[in-house]
Amino acid sequence: MFQVKLLSATHAAEISGIDLSQPIDDALAAAIRQAWLNNLVLLFRDQTLTDAQLVTVAKVFGEPAHSPPNASGSNWLGDFPELTCISNIKADGKPIGSLGNGEAIWHTDMSYTDEPPTASLLYALEVPPAGGGTHIMNMYSAYDTLPDTLKEQVEGKIALHDATYTSSGDVRKIYTEFDGNTDPEVAPGARHPLVIRHPETGRKALFLGRRSGASGILGEPDTCLYDALWAHCEEGGFSWRQEWRVGDLLVWDNRCCMHYRESFDDSDRRLMHRAQIKGVRPVAA
Repeated sequence: MFQVKLLSATHAAEISGIDLSQPIDDALAAAIRQAWLNNLVLLFRDQTLTDAQLVTVAKVFGEPAHSPPNASGSNWLGDFPELTCISNIKADGKPIGSLGNGEAIWHTDMSYTDEPPTASLLYALEVPPAGGGTHIMNMYSAYDTLPDTLKEQVEGKIALHDATYTSSGDVRKIYTEFDGNTDPEVAPGARHPLVIRHPETGRKALFLGRRSGASGILGEPDTCLYDALWAHCEEGGFSWRQEWRVGDLLVWDNRCCMHYRESFDDSDRRLMHRAQIKGVRPVAA
């Protein structure tokens, strides 16, 4: 049906022998989805997809969510409200997409909402010659390898996922009044369990979301526990790096992965189209 090549010891697999522009029957869709659940991240190389075909592929993983509107309040990609343009390219002095060329910190997509996306799909149309790689972290492994003392401390804890800032550090216009706030009790954003249970695999995952603004663990007297969890994740060797090529489609499970993007030279062009799959509220493990 297709071939699966593991890309790291803990997660990520390349799927070959499949042309995603062609019809996907139920049996093939189920096999792709199972490979995704098994490996957390799937890479499909050398794909040629229209926006309509990208939306069709997204439906393999669930119901596509409508993208947040651009600065002018309209869809990023016209007839396809399910898609977002991620780019540093400008036309007539205005950005055609979001997130620019800077580094995007470790984050779970839209964890600051009550129902973060189930999955994210990112399709490469133009890539810079250097930089702009995407790192994806396995949050199952992050939880499984926690020292017992930390596992005991995170049990039953709730974390704030501050909505004030984007993953590239920009203040969201509707939250400018919270710029500089460091109190998680009053910051805007969702409150989620620190340890969640994956609704399909049943596995436990650490759910940190992103470290920005007032994000932190509610009810803690200081940031020591939060600091220890982030240090464990960033130093634990749980991440894999995607080196982009034109025609790559990357799909990751947003419920058990974090990711970040490297910066790149703004004189180079990077153009991606993204789809996201509707999610449900994370449930405590």
